[in-house]
Amino acid sequence: MTKLIALLLILAMAIQIIKPLGYPGLRRRMDFWKIALIAFAIWAVALLARDFLVQ
Repeated sequence: MTKLIALLLILAMAIQIIKPLGYPGLRRRMDFWKIALIAFAIWAVALLARDFLVQ
């Protein structure tokens, strides 16, 4: 499942470089790094939540 999510994120970043998605904050081609930053933040929160909730 994590490989599928990683593949989808890479695909979204590639699409952003080719043709911007047009969402607020993602209107320019060079904004593709924001997708990676958001994904990293969500991943970090998920890992922290898993460590604190599952003991």
